[in-house]
Amino acid sequence: MMQAGLQPKDLPDLTDADYLDLEIDSAEGQRIRQLIRRGANLTFELEKYENLGISVVTRADKQYPSILKTRLGKSCPPLFYYAGDLSLAAKQSIGFVGSRGADEGDQAFTEQIVNTVNGLNYSVVSGGAKGVDSIAGDASLRNEHTSVAYLADSMVKRIRNRETIAAIQCGKLLLLSAVRPDMGFTAATAMMRNRYIYAQSAGAVIVRADYKKGGTWTGAVDCIKHKICPAFCWNNQEYRGNRELIQLGAVPIDADWDGDVTNVPPPAEEEVQLTLFG
Repeated sequence: MMQAGLQPKDLPDLTDADYLDLEIDSAEGQRIRQLIRRGANLTFELEKYENLGISVVTRADKQYPSILKTRLGKSCPPLFYYAGDLSLAAKQSIGFVGSRGADEGDQAFTEQIVNTVNGLNYSVVSGGAKGVDSIAGDASLRNEHTSVAYLADSMVKRIRNRETIAAIQCGKLLLLSAVRPDMGFTAATAMMRNRYIYAQSAGAVIVRADYKKGGTWTGAVDCIKHKICPAFCWNNQEYRGNRELIQLGAVPIDADWDGDVTNVPPPAEEEVQLTLFG
């Protein structure tokens, strides 16, 4: 369709001959027509979400987060449901990820780093989950800065919260989700959600990761391996997951970090064992 200068909105007007020109066989063409006839149901669903304050942006729209297209390419979801000011997704952001079971030390470290990056005019992006994600997002809002959250589930439940509604109405909070707003949690959607956080970020701060367990570990390893964005990890020697992520390439930081995500040391060269005559 792109090669023919067409867009998805042109599908309802295509003839049988047009489908053939697009190398779409009759069976597939019939399937497409059946899906298009479901447009009335789609309109009803969209109106239902609109009444709740939830809109939809597709990959064909200019408002779609462009940084995700740049970093994730074809793995970007075809659409996002969202609530809030979509322009917040264009702001320079620092990602925050970590354990749901964050303790007081994790909270203090997270809030300190949020204060630092907010002072550099960065927004905060997270997954909106309990623990580190919520701590980071709430701290940014308290600092009169903005927050973006990529949710893995239950946007409908989230926007029923009074404080969430107030933050959205003030233009400080943006919620996005690639899954239906009333959909429950699944591990698969959570894994993909982590990729959106890293792709949105100028740099990501990993506060606490369990070694080889959980979404924080998996997402961080994926980010480091594929170099989605610079990864910075709290150099807390009590957390084995953190120590191992630093060994894999995450930049170690402490509470005095200056927030400079451009200061990433080059990877250490691997030592080569020479032969006797090497």
